[in-house]
Parts: sequence; C-alpha cells; structure tokens
Amino acid sequence: MLCGMQAHDGPLTRLRKSHEQSVLDLLRKHGPLSRAELGAHSGLSRTTLYDIVAGLVEGGAVVASTPPAEVRRRGRPVEKLSLNPRAGEAIGIDFARRAVHVSAVNVAHEMLGSASEAHPPDLTWTQRTDIAQRLLGSLGGPAQGSQGGPLRLGSLSAIGVGIVGPIAEGAGARAPGPESLAALLRERFGVPVLVDNNTRLAALAEAVWGAACDGGDVVYLRLSHGVGGGLVVGGSLHRGTDGMSGEFGHITVDARGAPCECGGTGCLETVASLDAVLALYRSAGGSAPDVPAFLDAAAAGDRTARSVLERVGEDVGQVLAAVCNAIGPSVLVVGGELAQAGPALVEPVERALHAHVMPRVRDRVHVRLATLGEAGSALGGIALVLHESPLLSSYPPPVAQEHA
Repeated sequence: MLCGMQAHDGPLTRLRKSHEQSVLDLLRKHGPLSRAELGAHSGLSRTTLYDIVAGLVEGGAVVASTPPAEVRRRGRPVEKLSLNPRAGEAIGIDFARRAVHVSAVNVAHEMLGSASEAHPPDLTWTQRTDIAQRLLGSLGGPAQGSQGGPLRLGSLSAIGVGIVGPIAEGAGARAPGPESLAALLRERFGVPVLVDNNTRLAALAEAVWGAACDGGDVVYLRLSHGVGGGLVVGGSLHRGTDGMSGEFGHITVDARGAPCECGGTGCLETVASLDAVLALYRSAGGSAPDVPAFLDAAAAGDRTARSVLERVGEDVGQVLAAVCNAIGPSVLVVGGELAQAGPALVEPVERALHAHVMPRVRDRVHVRLATLGEAGSALGGIALVLHESPLLSSYPPPVAQEHA
C-alpha cells in the first residue's frame, strides 16, 4: 500500500524531479527544441519524456508552439518546446575597451533588444556601470530608473558580464581595477553576477546563436586591437587553468619577429592586431589613417592592402592549423574588426589552414566569419547565465501569468 509512504520524498519522486531538471536545463541552454531533439539530448525514453514534458507544460514551466504557416514545410508541423518566456530574462553586458554593449534575452531565447555606447578609455567602473544601466533602461526592459534598484529578472536572476583581459578560475568577482566589478554590479542591480573574458564570451555566443550554432567543438579567433579567442567544447565554454584558455594571439609565428607585450617574440598578435596590420601597410607604402580606411582600400582592390591581408591570413591560418591539430574542432570562427575584410582575409587563412592541418581532417574543418558583431560578447554573457546559473526554481501558474 502507498498510503504510508512519503510520496513527496520517495525515490520515484526524486527521479522525476531529476528528469524535469534535465529537460529544463536542456531548454535553458539550447532554446526551443522538438520532443525528438529533447529525447536525443536527454537519453530519456519516449514514454518518460512525454510524461515529463506534459507535466512541465501543465505547470507552466514549458510552453509549446508550432512554426508560423509561412515557414512550415510539407507534412505535419513539428511542435517546439521552450521555457516559458515569462519565467525570466537574462542580461548580458560587455565592458569593451572603449564601449559598453548590452543585450537582453528571455529564457525562451527570444531577443528583447541590444544597445551600445562608446566612451573615452579612462572612465571608472562606476561610470561604465552607469552607462550599462542607462542602456538597459533604454531597452524598456528590466532596468529601473537612474536611481538604481533591482533588475526584474524573474527566477533566473543573474547578469553575465564580459571584460577585457584574463579571468582566473574562481576569481570572477575581481575586476581589472581598484574595485570589484562583480560586487559593484551586485550592489547596483541586486542580482548575482557572472564575469568572464569578453572574447571567450563572444566565442560562446557564436556557438549558441551565431556562425557556429550547428557546430559541436568550436574555435573562435578575434582579430582586433588584441588577438585572442575562445574554445567551446561540447557546447560548454572551456576556460583552462587560471582562465588562460584561448590565448591564440600569443602563439609564435616568427621566432625572430617583434617583441610582444606578453614577453614573447613574434606572437600572432604582433602581426595580426589592428595596429600591427596598419603598421605593415604603411611600411609597404600605404597611407590609410585608420582601419576602416585600410579595409576600404582592400575592398577597392588596393594591391598593397590585399598583399598585407594575404600575409596576415597566412599567419592566422598556420596558427589555426596548429590549434586544430591539437584540439580537433569542427568549426573555426573568425571575428573582430579585421574580419570585415571578408574573402580577402578568409581565403588566405583557408589556404594556409589546409596546407598545415592534418590531411584526414582537411575537408571537415570549416572557416566562417562571425555573425553577431559588436553584440557578440554581451550575448555571450547571456549564454553564460543560461548555461551556468542555477536551474529555474519556480514558475507562476498559467492563470497567474494571465493576470500578471
């Protein structure tokens, strides 16, 4: 007889809760999925999965929808399941070198908005936080007025933040400066804060929403004022010891080259960073005053600019080949301002990559340009929240939602 058992604490109840958490976790990380996709990810039997999903839908944690008629294919429309959009919102902030970028996404992976604002390089973290709060308020989303106050993030309750420079494992509360950025943001907004390197977060965003959303293991390389990257393995961000993963800019490409700020010599950053590319172009007779002018010259067919991109692309391709031989990713994503050169850069990268990567994987590795632009790192902050924050713990019943 069951009447004497503590059903709420029995092994079957605990097993069901575990299955529910598994389904919620998958929807939180991947966004809308069909039942078949959920089954493939979770490993649950069809009967168990359908029972778990039915309970989550009835309780309001999960909602079901079919694609609009205009985008449906022939046959019966496939129903997609997602977390209830009203269960919470995730906020991402990117504190770049000279700009603040913010994005907001609900837990169903629906974009609520993005905004950016450039600023002088010498602003304090308090001033940068003021900009972030103002930008979030401009989205009409969770940020309250200029006097601060808690964000209305629902049960998710977290902000993902990207900053320049390495972040040691377990030291996310430390910011590069006299104050703790995470502590400052927690005090301002009243929610937990997750901090990571903004280039690594851009890698995560490209793997979740961008150029590599169909890939498994992804290498991301950003060619900007600095050269760095990120590695996503099995859908999760890899940080490495002391947060040093993704420092591809400090792989040597010329042992007799220029000294690098890292203490090495001839690192990729000494030839592929924006300043290095401009210096190489000018030394070859070019006269572009800045990177946009250099890119315009290359697009117009300037032979000197094209020659510079060819040389840089070869160095980048050799480094990516070395990374591929060591890690074995399926997708390589190239981003940053220099990536705006498009085929003039990507084609020499691909040639060098194919010349140096192991022959057996030559046809399996694909180079793609990043698609998320300046919003990438802020979106990566959101992905960090969706991947690493505690599971959503409570949902209002459907009736209560209708009257919220």
